Parts: sequence; C-alpha cells; structure tokens
Amino acid sequence: MPNGGSPAPLAAIGENRRPMRLVELDPEAEPYWEEMLAGEREPWGGLGEQLTWRPKTRNIGLREDDGTLLAAGGVVLAELHTAAHERFAVAGLGGLVVRSSARGRGLARQLAGPLLELARELPAERAMLFCREALMALYGEFGFREITDAVWVQQPGGQIEMPLSAMWSPLRDGAGWPPGELYLDGEPF
Repeated sequence: MPNGGSPAPLAAIGENRRPMRLVELDPEAEPYWEEMLAGEREPWGGLGEQLTWRPKTRNIGLREDDGTLLAAGGVVLAELHTAAHERFAVAGLGGLVVRSSARGRGLARQLAGPLLELARELPAERAMLFCREALMALYGEFGFREITDAVWVQQPGGQIEMPLSAMWSPLRDGAGWPPGELYLDGEPF
C-alpha cells in the first residue's frame, strides 16, 4: 500500500455528520477487526461468529477524517457448483460490518455500492453474499435476490448447509442463477 502501509483513499464521501473517506484496507498490514468491533461480542448476530470465513482479497472501509474506521467489507472470487456439477465463479461479498457506535447512519449502504464496483472487476457474472435475514431488505436495495435452494459450504469439521441466508445479484447483463442445491468450494465469504 502507498504511504508506508497507510490505506489509500479511493474517494471522498460527504456525510451529514462528519466527512469520511473510502479507503482500501490491507488486513495483514493493518489488522482492523479488533478496532472495528471494539469488544462487541456478536457483530454478526451470534450465528456468523460460529462459522469459519475465508479471507477477502480486496477490503475497503469508511474512515472519518480523524482516522477512525467506521465500516469495512471485502470481496473475493469463489467457485460454486450445482448438484448437476455446473461450475461457475461468483464475486463473494462479505465481512460488511459497521462499528456499533456508527450504526443507523446509512454507512452499510454507502459501502455496499463500492463493494459491488470491486465485485465487477472480478471475472464473475454474479455476486453472492450471506447475511442475517434482517439484512436481506438492505441488500435487496442493491439488486440482490434470495437464493432459496440449500447452499453447502466447507467448515473445519466438514461440509454443512449454510445457516445464514444467501443472496445473489447479476454483475453482467443476462446473468441468471442456476436452480438446485449449491456447493461452495471452500469456506463461506
């Protein structure tokens, strides 16, 4: 990263309360999760904390001008296959979280759009995410649709049916979603 490991500004975002910057994050150079979660016990509603997640390849966040990280999320290229063994790539969006003290300010909405822009840079026709049912309406605002068939993912103890809701969105014109149970190659994102 430029500036000796400091996050690089991607864009300036104006907000009614305080000015913010959209920044690219390097989780290895800057382990930001502890800062973001600030001791919060269940930022993903209790269920997400019980799962093992794959690292994202691109991570972005919203920082206040004083450097405080308010929201973060990431994308990763993943592969799925159907029961009929049709394989396809998805841009997996995940780890979208807003610091508890900053919730209710629309920051998840401000970060979801740039995450989808990053997803469009990946060689995939579809984006996919996992979320709590309470967040499905939020992601629906960005074109995500519920996946009603079972999605199987890898965990340290073996393959499990994903207990969180799954959603998808087309990234390219004409992209559809295949019917039937899905098998994610690897851990969820």
